[in-house]
Amino acid sequence: MRNTNTSLRQLRRRHFNRLFALLYSLATLSLLYRHLRAAVTTTNFLPPLLLFIADAVLAYMWSTTQSFRINPVVRNESPENLHRKEFPNIDIFICTADPYREPPMVAVNTALSVMAYDYPSERLSVYVSDDGGSELTMFALMEAAKFAKYWVRFCKENKIVDRNPEAYFNLDNNSIDLEIKEMYEAMKLKVETAVENRKVTDTYISGQDQRRILSQFSIDGFSRQQHPTVIQVLLNSKIDNDCLDGPVPNLIYVAREKNVTVQHHFKAGALNSLLRVSACMTNSPIILTLDCDMFSNDPSTISKAVYHISDQPEIGFVQFPQRFRGINKTDIYGCEHKRLFRLNPLGMDGLNGPSYVGTGCFFSRRVFFGGPSSYIKPENLVLDPNSIVDGSIDHPDVLDRARFMVQSDYETNTLWGYKIGFRYGSVVEDYYTGYHLQCEGWKTIFCDPIRAAFLGDIPISLNDALNQTQRWAVGLLEVGFSKFSPITFGIKSMGVVMGQCYAHYAFWAIWCVPVTIYAFLPSLALLRGISIFPKVNDPWFFMYAFLFLGAYGQDCFDFISKEGTMQQWWSDQRMWLIRSLSSYLFGSIEYATKRLGFASHTFNITSKVEDEDKRKRYDQGMFEFEVSSPLFVPMVVASILNLVAFIWGLGRGDGDLLLQTMVAGFAVVNAVPIYEAMVWRGDGGKISNKTMGTSFLVVGFLFGVACVLG
Repeated sequence: MRNTNTSLRQLRRRHFNRLFALLYSLATLSLLYRHLRAAVTTTNFLPPLLLFIADAVLAYMWSTTQSFRINPVVRNESPENLHRKEFPNIDIFICTADPYREPPMVAVNTALSVMAYDYPSERLSVYVSDDGGSELTMFALMEAAKFAKYWVRFCKENKIVDRNPEAYFNLDNNSIDLEIKEMYEAMKLKVETAVENRKVTDTYISGQDQRRILSQFSIDGFSRQQHPTVIQVLLNSKIDNDCLDGPVPNLIYVAREKNVTVQHHFKAGALNSLLRVSACMTNSPIILTLDCDMFSNDPSTISKAVYHISDQPEIGFVQFPQRFRGINKTDIYGCEHKRLFRLNPLGMDGLNGPSYVGTGCFFSRRVFFGGPSSYIKPENLVLDPNSIVDGSIDHPDVLDRARFMVQSDYETNTLWGYKIGFRYGSVVEDYYTGYHLQCEGWKTIFCDPIRAAFLGDIPISLNDALNQTQRWAVGLLEVGFSKFSPITFGIKSMGVVMGQCYAHYAFWAIWCVPVTIYAFLPSLALLRGISIFPKVNDPWFFMYAFLFLGAYGQDCFDFISKEGTMQQWWSDQRMWLIRSLSSYLFGSIEYATKRLGFASHTFNITSKVEDEDKRKRYDQGMFEFEVSSPLFVPMVVASILNLVAFIWGLGRGDGDLLLQTMVAGFAVVNAVPIYEAMVWRGDGGKISNKTMGTSFLVVGFLFGVACVLG
């Protein structure tokens, strides 16, 4: 276990986990042997061969999950250690990319929440990267800069805990200051009206300075894909003051140059641009990265991070978990991702530390320039993490230098994205960057306080939730099958256990193989009257029961131990099945087509726009099938096929087919929300006729193929 200045408590269940892993491994090997023997000795070798493939993949993925269970720890915070006399400067990076899918008021609230941290304002610099290059985002931040002069002072003087204005003003609290609420509502109305009109009208432009700033977006040829650099200092802590002449944080808008002929590397490219711009302007030793919708929920978070990262030079970053607001009672889409964000990091924290999950992470700037003992010198001394910034952030020379650093072709023939900065090579730049940093020798820390440090928004439609995980699946496979694969390069660099932790994520998408086989093979065989599982009185039946109940039981215990409920766990395992039949399956196909050169890289932004009807259905626990998506077809096909097979199996009452009937029944129970959307619902979230028609045709085709092969 690593030695740090923080008290780590090993969880006692690690002993049970290790013993259970040994017994479960022996049982799994026995089952695989049975499948192989059956494939060799029976005339119809296809079912046992498919079952062998399914269970071999399940066995491997299960083995990777044990890496998180070998040494889980809990980090005990000591409040007295959080009071400091020295306060290092901190740069905060907020990324947004589309004012219509990521409304500017979302980014505004996130920026205001971190500007109001319990920390010296003059030591905070907030950089907002606008990869959409939109005047709407610029206008929203200009309005936020004016409001911040009142909001930051108000929060600190009144010791407000909820420092996201939207969250604060939505509280049921009679003590809310009506004057400042009116200021916020006026700002919000201006921004949302501009977004609705798709432009900033003269009505809302106050003064020649605003007009001059916004005119940068009106030059000929300016578009989201092609535009010059726009860097605008909206607040300067050395010049601007709050409403009582106190300091305010720096606030800087950045839209890097875009050129359609140059690869811009999505979010990783935007973060690297902010790294270079901030190096020219403030070069703070600590960097916080945030998604535009992941706002601060605890003003003391920054003190916890600074405590960990300032006194331990081997620590590369401190990761706080992604946690979310607005989740319905049962979390029907499993959007909390409790294993990814809160359970698995406990296991990694007992090893070399957690992975980077893209937001809520405090970095040492030094971490982006080589390993702890292998510093890589940047191509420009200005970018050195120890460089002293000369000049005010809005000095013309400083701004010119910053603009030069984000020219679209600046990174050509440099180490940026490969050995320096956030890493390129996968659309999951967070996973890939954290993985490389730990391979280079950096240690990391997981910090999960009782009060969530950050809160974000979640997708409230099934299509958005599945598209998000499909994008992750593609990016993770890019790493898993690259020369930096965790099962080769990762194990060599970090050891077997940490390598397996990263391999678990890299090969997430292959869950589609066993789930697809078990979703269709048993039910098709059942309809044909073919037994592929052992009888009830066969000892192998109990082996199946042990493997199923053991894996599910351990998973359920872990889930509930981290503030989960049985209903949430059930939704989570159901979504694992649904993702395997949709986003993981289609992600694997998309990755394969890319490798074959038939598709190009895309990046779809998850929508943060609220729809009242969708929100109402989501809060009621109803699945949202609002579009005709290919992602829905496999799950609907499996639902129809297993329902027919289950009814047929019950009617036949054959003991030899009992286990197959039970598998079909398990699928039917999980598919209840799908049946509701097919038959009983008449709202806008029901399954479309096109999806149902396609699914019935596929069911008929599969049964026909089974008859031919059977």
